[in-house]
Amino acid sequence: MLKLINTRAQAGISNYVAPIEECSHLGLNLDELLIDNPTATFIGIADGESMTGLGIYSGDLLIIARDTDVKNNDIIVADLNGEFICKQVDKKNGRLLSAAKGFEPYTLKAGDSFQVEGVVVRSIRLHRAINNIPPA
Repeated sequence: MLKLINTRAQAGISNYVAPIEECSHLGLNLDELLIDNPTATFIGIADGESMTGLGIYSGDLLIIARDTDVKNNDIIVADLNGEFICKQVDKKNGRLLSAAKGFEPYTLKAGDSFQVEGVVVRSIRLHRAINNIPPA
């Protein structure tokens, strides 16, 4: 069972250990907490540095919802000309945006093969690699 400390902690906090009685018992698991619709959700692994400006780093887990409408400025996972990508979408201008210096926006063109696979609704930073995920 997951226990939640009902205190927000700044990253610089030190020497604080919450007594177990200060924790509240949620009675749910991480799937229930992070995934809204399990039948329309998949998890991917970020690869590359183009989205670091939005806090997505290579190796992070991406929780991707297929049942969510794409809104302007959403982070999406898509198939662009046979390449699986993660970008921020600029619906108004038909562009895919990276969120790091040195990466130019991509303007969608007639003839592009483009299919949105889902909206990134959450990302999880992994400070250590997960050992049981097979390499791509």
